[in-house]
Amino acid sequence: MDMYSRNQYLKKLREEYLPARSRIAKTTMLNEAEKRTGLNRTYLLEKLRQKSNLDVDAAQRKQRSCVYDNAIHPALADAWEIFDRPCGQRLAPLLKHEVDRLRALHELRCTDVVATKLKRISPRTIDTKLAHHKTDIGLGEKYKQRIHPLLYQRVPVKMFADQNRNVSGNMQIDCVEHCGASASGTFIYSVSMTDIAHGWWEGEAVMGKGQEGIRAGIDTGRTRFPFPWKEMHTDCGTEFLNAHLVRYSTTQQIRFSHSRPYKKNDNCLVEQKNWTHVRKKVGYLRYDTLNEQRLLNGLYRNELRLFKNFFQPVIKLISKERIGGHIVRKYDEPKTPYQRVMDAHDVTQETKQALCNIYQSLNPAALKRAIDAKLGALYAAYQKKRGIVTVDMHKKIRPSSLRFYVAEREVIHSES
Repeated sequence: MDMYSRNQYLKKLREEYLPARSRIAKTTMLNEAEKRTGLNRTYLLEKLRQKSNLDVDAAQRKQRSCVYDNAIHPALADAWEIFDRPCGQRLAPLLKHEVDRLRALHELRCTDVVATKLKRISPRTIDTKLAHHKTDIGLGEKYKQRIHPLLYQRVPVKMFADQNRNVSGNMQIDCVEHCGASASGTFIYSVSMTDIAHGWWEGEAVMGKGQEGIRAGIDTGRTRFPFPWKEMHTDCGTEFLNAHLVRYSTTQQIRFSHSRPYKKNDNCLVEQKNWTHVRKKVGYLRYDTLNEQRLLNGLYRNELRLFKNFFQPVIKLISKERIGGHIVRKYDEPKTPYQRVMDAHDVTQETKQALCNIYQSLNPAALKRAIDAKLGALYAAYQKKRGIVTVDMHKKIRPSSLRFYVAEREVIHSES
């Protein structure tokens, strides 16, 4: 109940309360009014008297005089801008001493009355009077066109629908950080690269995310792809959008595009590979030594890439249609990236023959055992670095199991 409705209710109640002769009836009315309005009983009695403020209209009430009226707003806003937009507590002492100086320098134009008010105004009043002005400035800055550096304007923005999934060599690239429970300091990043047409994946471990290091990791991983690159698509992080990578794409004649900020779906295929190829194998531990980088690169450059590209099928989405309240998705036949490259029309026969020779020489079971052994060696290096326990390398270790991650996270939280 607002004040207007409450006063109307009390006026009607007073018409019944004053003529009432019974004490019980008046008590009942006061109890009901106290319940409905939430007012104190003594205050209700004052309201329900013969003459009270219920009979005074808002227009008849005595208005408080406004000392700091709208006349001071322009001068106050100008002084606030001159002194670099300080808060009221910092601006008030400045105005006491600087208003006359600013008027003498013709930097502040106001009357003597306004100048006197500016020298007496309190910090709280300054903040109150400038609140609307600050809101107007904030709205203007919020909706104005964003100004990006020239480098950002040279690299076009592409959504996933704009990327061609039928031509070999269109790449999506992302970084996976191995920082553990803390992102401070320098640690290893896995540069994850995948072809959006066939699902072929390559990875490279680099120390830190320096611009030159990321460029070197991309250049090293690019040499292992069975087809030339035509375009690379990254997110809008500074590790990718920099002069080194733009110059590299220009000299290598590779188109360069990036996704929208905070829109992971623009780079969705490599985001999937980040989980299936990196996180599920390497985990969430902190790797920050050269030995761990060497072990990771030994895994990425040999067994893991061969196992994933030659023996792990990939399912591609063909169509997506909304029928009523459901989305019906249709997928093609599951094929490995190797099989998709062999079916591609824009890959040379020499490349296909070389891939076929590699495929014939591989043993998936041996690759899986080698991957587990290298992951065990990586975990042993991590334990040795932390001085936790010594791993028996003769035992069969499955570091990709959930128990491995849960136990390690408990160790991290207990130590921190």
